[in-house]
Amino acid sequence: MSPRLPVAALVALTLAVPGRAPLAAPPPNVLFFFTDDQRADTIGALGNPHVITPTLDRLAESGFVFRNAYVLGSNVGGVCLPSRNMLLSGRAYFRFSADAAAGQPARAYASPEEPNFPDAMKQAGYATYHHGKRGNVARLIHPRFDYTKYVQHYALDPKAPYPDEPGKEIVDAAIEFLTQRTDERPFFIYLAPACPHDPRVAADEYLRRYDRRRIPLPENYRPLHPFDNGELVIRDELLAPWPRTREEIRRHLHEYYAVITAMDGHFGRLLQTLKERGEYENTIIIFSSDNGLALGSHGLMGKQNLYEHSTKVPLVFAGPGIRPGRSDALVYLLDVFPTVCDLVGAPVPGGLDGRSLAPVIRGRAEQVRDTLFTAYRDSQRALRDGRWKLIRYPLVDHTQLFDLAADPLEMHNLADDPAQAARIARMMGLIGHWQGQLGDRVPLDVARPGPREFVPPTGAALDALLKRWRMGRDRKRLPR
Repeated sequence: MSPRLPVAALVALTLAVPGRAPLAAPPPNVLFFFTDDQRADTIGALGNPHVITPTLDRLAESGFVFRNAYVLGSNVGGVCLPSRNMLLSGRAYFRFSADAAAGQPARAYASPEEPNFPDAMKQAGYATYHHGKRGNVARLIHPRFDYTKYVQHYALDPKAPYPDEPGKEIVDAAIEFLTQRTDERPFFIYLAPACPHDPRVAADEYLRRYDRRRIPLPENYRPLHPFDNGELVIRDELLAPWPRTREEIRRHLHEYYAVITAMDGHFGRLLQTLKERGEYENTIIIFSSDNGLALGSHGLMGKQNLYEHSTKVPLVFAGPGIRPGRSDALVYLLDVFPTVCDLVGAPVPGGLDGRSLAPVIRGRAEQVRDTLFTAYRDSQRALRDGRWKLIRYPLVDHTQLFDLAADPLEMHNLADDPAQAARIARMMGLIGHWQGQLGDRVPLDVARPGPREFVPPTGAALDALLKRWRMGRDRKRLPR
């Protein structure tokens, strides 16, 4: 197949033929690169001078960045499972995960019979292609893509080797698809590598690009979380011993950054292929991740919490018709599906919880919602507006209130300030309103809350937890 001409070339060709009616611009291609466990603050151009991401830097500088993009939440410890199902269905996880307390069976996956991303793009005339990790994914929706396959996942397959080139397999396959396909339809490519999720293994080439001693700790680093948030002994929290030492957190950050840099390089190869084929200028490129990660922030390691570092993700749109810019609008990952439909001129299906962000991208609106609700299992609920954020922990009867304008790192809890009582009551009411809209039945108060104090497990109790998660005391994966 010959490369598709970009819009500018088609316009020039039309002008060169007097008397011919103008040719319609071809519909844009769509490339969505969706990583695993990547914090929003891991792109150099977006304020982190310590991570090396030249490809993502160029994309962010040329594209439109949403600085307040969130995963809505999770009903399981593997946050990526509901995150990816919400992304491809455009619906909150409460819609397809029934309330067990009501005697209804829980469903982990969004139904392919409801509106979904690949079906919507196929109906709009796109060839659809998916390649991603196998575990904790939208298993029922993936078969709706014209082409779908899975990466050899080292975290799931005991025979799979640890890769030293994160993202390489997926990018190699995508380049092969682009260079060998004969389909004249525009493409929608959804790539979901299993990195920088642990185990994070990067080649020495990438590790050497960092001096571990110079990698700063998160500004909200703490050795221990100050209270029990309801999920402090899950697998992710066992990846580092208690208390979290500075040396241990630097090791994790070093490996995390090295994997991101390796992945960035392969993403750059893919974009270069688009340029060489003359398709880059007519391709909408989206970059995001399924959730963030603590990595020492607040004394935590994982994503099973509602702090900014774990619920916020990078979200960048670039390509034809998308102006460079930055927005503080409150958005969800599940907004990506209707947004892409809107950007390519396809109908946005009804019944979605997600909202199109195209009006914000096009400069016609400042925001699409006034407040944003997040949730984690039955232990945490949160609400934020443009300035304030409230987190409620019903199982231990604890509340946090943060002024994000003055305290973006969420270090100063104002919930005990009597002057904030009215604000807290109003925000609790808004959480209840969101719960009613989404079908969330988790109470914000329980009859017998447990103790707030968290005592890290030791001895036999710790060994039992590590054995359950197939981990040794050095936190490495045990053989399956």
